[in-house]
Amino acid sequence: MFELDVPWWELMSRAALVYIALLLLMRMTGKRTVGQFTPFDLLVVMLLSEAVSNSLSGGDDSIPGGLLLALTLLGLNMLIALLTSRSRKIAELIDGTPVLLGRDGKIFEEVVRKCRVAAGDVEQALREADCPLADMKCAFLEADGKITILQK
Repeated sequence: MFELDVPWWELMSRAALVYIALLLLMRMTGKRTVGQFTPFDLLVVMLLSEAVSNSLSGGDDSIPGGLLLALTLLGLNMLIALLTSRSRKIAELIDGTPVLLGRDGKIFEEVVRKCRVAAGDVEQALREADCPLADMKCAFLEADGKITILQK
């Protein structure tokens, strides 16, 4: 229970590799996956955690092993937060950048499709901003997945 089954450095290496791999995979899935979880997205996240759990632990079920993994993952998360707060380039790489979805009352359908945003999501953002399409100056898909509407 308290004795590691694998070396401490292997647990830390496994945690770092899985963290980086999942970070890259989440970035590839696009902004909407992170910004607005549907029940399907929540299911995928839960299954992802189950899928990588053995990759993290390497068969080690000890308490120190679990705590070391948790410490490593939290440390990596704090490091990424620190780096993104100090470097705009790293922040853009990790978090992404806003995308212009429309301007002057016109929605750019090709961009919306490319970003995998449902038309209903843009319409909902317009309603939430209490902005008719004709009065829209700009619509942005923010890096966190939210849609921001600026009125004329």
